[in-house]
Amino acid sequence: MPGGKQPKVLAIVLAGGEGKRLMPLTADRAKPAVPFGGIYRLVDFALSNVVNSGYAKIIVLTQYKSHSLDRHVSQAWRLASPLGHYVAPVPAQQRRGKSWYMGSADAIYQSFNAIVDERPDLVVVVGADHVYRMDFSQMVAQHLQTGADCTVAAIRQPIGTADQFGVMEVGQDARRITAFREKPSDPQGLPDAPHEVFASMGNYVFTTEALMDAIRADAASCDSSHDMGGDIVPSFVSTGSAYAYDFADNTVPGSNERDRGYWRDVGTMDSYFDAHMDLTSILPVFNLYNYDWPINTHQGAYPPAKFVHADGERAGGATNSIVSPGVVVSGGHVDNSVLSPGVFVHSYSRVSDSVLLDGVDIGRHAELDRVIVDKGVSVPAGMRLGVDHDEDRVRGLHVTASGITVVGKGHVFDET
Repeated sequence: MPGGKQPKVLAIVLAGGEGKRLMPLTADRAKPAVPFGGIYRLVDFALSNVVNSGYAKIIVLTQYKSHSLDRHVSQAWRLASPLGHYVAPVPAQQRRGKSWYMGSADAIYQSFNAIVDERPDLVVVVGADHVYRMDFSQMVAQHLQTGADCTVAAIRQPIGTADQFGVMEVGQDARRITAFREKPSDPQGLPDAPHEVFASMGNYVFTTEALMDAIRADAASCDSSHDMGGDIVPSFVSTGSAYAYDFADNTVPGSNERDRGYWRDVGTMDSYFDAHMDLTSILPVFNLYNYDWPINTHQGAYPPAKFVHADGERAGGATNSIVSPGVVVSGGHVDNSVLSPGVFVHSYSRVSDSVLLDGVDIGRHAELDRVIVDKGVSVPAGMRLGVDHDEDRVRGLHVTASGITVVGKGHVFDET
């Protein structure tokens, strides 16, 4: 910026996603509101990254089953309003006609008033459903240094996985984007690493006027899907004003070589489960205990966790597990699992390689292996879940291709 002045930045968090591939966890909530890691919601990772980067004017665009998401953002993300800082949930308002958001670009188009009111120099746009740490100020610095209108965060992925991502092809400088292709079957490797590609992380920095011009043009196009990655980014690529930001260059305080550069798209039940398992080892590949770059949230008024009974097989304990406030492990054993607030594990039960969300109750002598249980479900005494997948399917439970059993919110078991 002229004279070394810091740019005025508005952050937009795209949080209207339906998350069909995370059913049944998204049957009653938006994908960004899905609980994660015991005490968090997925949206907390995007918001924490933005705030820790020094950007404190944030709007969260919501739409699909947004009540729990709006409530969580309002409770957990109260910034210093006398300083002009805010995190504001913005639901679909039909400002541009009698339609809801028709895509991520249309969501921004229908929320132009927030941009006009704030008058930022730059707009940082981030998705709300990935697990990672990132300092966006470093991406903004590259955006200004290159003179780009559009900068896309890119993570290096093996070329064999290119058909799973939106992929950027770049010039010899490994920065200017020459093509943006969705899930290509014939990808081109990077100039400095032919065995890798740049996959889009769904995070962007835009010069404000350029973004607004591009979105206005997109809104007027009948052929557009009104998507940021599918339509807006290619429009900047066509003018030579789009650049890639290599996530490998991002340095976050408190990170180490094991968890540096971690990014997980938790778009499926299998990836959601795997991301939880990444948290539970002695040296986790994603470290929640980085106090230099905290993940903030609202935890509620829960008492401390408690482990009771030490009588032979009736011994309450947990190993290689994350145990949240309000959990009671009463004479049961938990291994390699994530227990959310208010979970109760009764005597002689065994829980392994599982994710239990808020308020789940595990009855005596129950056995769970590779199971995800949504909020408030009571598992009857003696029941086995994840042990026999045919039994699980007979009970009406979803079993993923990799063998993870999922119990949806509100499920009531027949104990007979």
